[in-house]
Amino acid sequence: MAYVRFPSIADSTPEERRALVRERYACIADCDNCGLCVIFHRVDPELALADYIEGRAEHDDVMMRIRRRR
Repeated sequence: MAYVRFPSIADSTPEERRALVRERYACIADCDNCGLCVIFHRVDPELALADYIEGRAEHDDVMMRIRRRR
């Protein structure tokens, strides 16, 4: 999986952020190969990243909070 740089909330719209989250974290229905379900604790990525999508926090900050929940 190639690294994708997520735009800052100041440089993007909620629609752009939502589209990128949908594209980058799309379910491929192969949990043994993908691992997104584990990363997001079985929560839909759009819900897990809602603070980023809505412009309340940067992507990296939200991901750090998600990682700390382990």
